[in-house]
Amino acid sequence: MSDKLRVGILGGTGMVGQRFISLLEDHPWFEVVLIAASPRSKGKRYEDAVGDRWKMTTPMPEAVKDMIVYDVNEVEEISKLVDFCFSAVDMTKDEIRAIEEAYAKAETPVVSNNSAHRWTPDVPMVVPEINPEHMKVIDDQKKRLGTKRGFIAVKPNCSIQSYAPVLTAWKEFEPYEAIVSTYQAISGAGKTFKDWPEMEGNIIPYIGGEEEKSEKEPLRIWGKVEGGQIVPADNIKITSQCIRVPVLNGHTASVFVKFKKQPTKEQLIAKLKEFKGLPQELDLPSAPKQFIQYLEEDNRPQVALDVDYERGMGISVGRIREDSIYDWKFVGLSHNTVRGAAGGAILCAELLKAQGYIDKK
Repeated sequence: MSDKLRVGILGGTGMVGQRFISLLEDHPWFEVVLIAASPRSKGKRYEDAVGDRWKMTTPMPEAVKDMIVYDVNEVEEISKLVDFCFSAVDMTKDEIRAIEEAYAKAETPVVSNNSAHRWTPDVPMVVPEINPEHMKVIDDQKKRLGTKRGFIAVKPNCSIQSYAPVLTAWKEFEPYEAIVSTYQAISGAGKTFKDWPEMEGNIIPYIGGEEEKSEKEPLRIWGKVEGGQIVPADNIKITSQCIRVPVLNGHTASVFVKFKKQPTKEQLIAKLKEFKGLPQELDLPSAPKQFIQYLEEDNRPQVALDVDYERGMGISVGRIREDSIYDWKFVGLSHNTVRGAAGGAILCAELLKAQGYIDKK
């Protein structure tokens, strides 16, 4: 019998579910043993359930093609077969909150890509390099749920990955105000150009709910665990605009920042290159060796050249310049379905295993 933890993918037929399956192929710690989706896919071979909707550029892993898809609502049955689950289900927020909590109460930890539980006070929302200490709130969540090993942990929105780590690296200079414009890939909407031909050569200056997430979620990540819940930070204000652009993968951010303490450009660059976190110290399987790279060229970072930096798990930064109104400005880039979605959730699960929150049943 394999020593790997048995993983279920909830919502395994969608784009993020497919990314989970692709990234977990040959993972040293985790093995996908079960895929669940909507009731209409129940009983089908995974390959048949997906049909012509496989959206990854790499082939579907052979190990999952013949798996029989479960109905995601079969909580008790699925929970008997897995050690924990990744969640990428496509439901209403109320339905997601209910189904993820049902799995947790069935003693099956859930590491979620969804936004439904990001503001549940005792659910940690973690970028492992930034706030791994927030996982300790799980102990309070278990008390509320009445569980011994079941809980929910989430990763934050894909759009903040290209700038929140940068501002974290500069924390000692006390950034207190930021303007952020994000230019977001169509895969963030679960689409390819085949699905969404009207995006070719087009820009849409609105993504529902995205600006609030971009402004508020970093504050929760930078918050503190107090009284069994996460209390968001209040020492920085962020305002944002989020724009959909004709790019398949990769969210770019243009950011203007004010600091209480005035750094030099050399100090800013040095802090980016030095920045690392617990995943690097623990050498977790999905952790980038160099979390943030700084690119000196005036025309970088570029999606075409830099989106796959560190297998899509790293952040690329360029164009740090003094600003005439704010103090400094920069451009950041992250892979929205790897670091920003499935890959970020896998890294969270690796951290949870290392911290002892996820183990074999």
